[in-house]
Amino acid sequence: MPPRVKTVASITNGKFFETHAEALGLSLQGSEVGFDRPIGEPAMNRPGLALAGFFSYFAWKRVQVLGNSELSYLRKLPEAMRLDRFRRMCDREIPCIVVARGSSLEEPLIRMANEHSIPVFGTSQVTMNFLNAATIRLEHDFAPSVTLHGCMVDMRGVGVLIIGKSGSGKSETAIGLLERGASLVADDMVRIKYVGGELVASSPALSRGYLEIRGIGIVNVANLYGLASIRPEKRLDLVVTLLPHVDLNEVDRLGMQQKTYEILGQQVSHVEIPVAPGRDTARMVTIAALDQQLRRLGYNMADEFNQRLLDHMAKEK
Repeated sequence: MPPRVKTVASITNGKFFETHAEALGLSLQGSEVGFDRPIGEPAMNRPGLALAGFFSYFAWKRVQVLGNSELSYLRKLPEAMRLDRFRRMCDREIPCIVVARGSSLEEPLIRMANEHSIPVFGTSQVTMNFLNAATIRLEHDFAPSVTLHGCMVDMRGVGVLIIGKSGSGKSETAIGLLERGASLVADDMVRIKYVGGELVASSPALSRGYLEIRGIGIVNVANLYGLASIRPEKRLDLVVTLLPHVDLNEVDRLGMQQKTYEILGQQVSHVEIPVAPGRDTARMVTIAALDQQLRRLGYNMADEFNQRLLDHMAKEK
């Protein structure tokens, strides 16, 4: 069966605050209410038009961010109008409010938000910096993901996912790559997310830095090869499938047509390498990774050889 794709429709205010409070400099203003309210979209919204009374295209599912412009506008409104505009915004069931630049809402506004079960957070960050940083983090939280059985390494800047049947030698190949200077991203369970137009692979926190080798058991990669041998995450550039030696005649011998492997709807470069006793599989994967790096730079060794062959045939004629 194909791996199940995990999608995220929303995250709660509590999860957002717990996960990103330190990085975004968030602190709670007012009461701890509405932490179970959902954030429905991975983006921020500055509700200037809403505070001016225009709600036709109000993005109420997003985190509402108040910067100097919004706060200055509110302060200039008569008190009754200020309370009415703010109440109308809170009536839209917004997830939460973030006040930027170290400012804080007036007590009546905080009390009104809390009465609507809307938490109010403050941050010392400049408004635009917070908008950019929070959007990136929310996009990561909302990104679709899938967990694959394999081994993920960073080989000289190329993210390589090694897959194959159980016992095909994925972990042994990864050890060989580590001895050649690669870094381990994940073993056995590789979690892949589609974030910002790229596939990014990582490992579950529990198994990060550990690798299982049949006959030896679980090894701590950092203890053996140092901290530089571990990466928390890496962009996926190449998928390598380890095949039984009996399939040797079925694999591509020239590399003229670049194969692809589909993950989360994205096509990733794919090579198939037969495994046999005495064959240095790690070396083959290293060559495949370097070839992929050259292709990204616009140089294709298979095309070069094909052109030389055509030139030679033309001269013979």
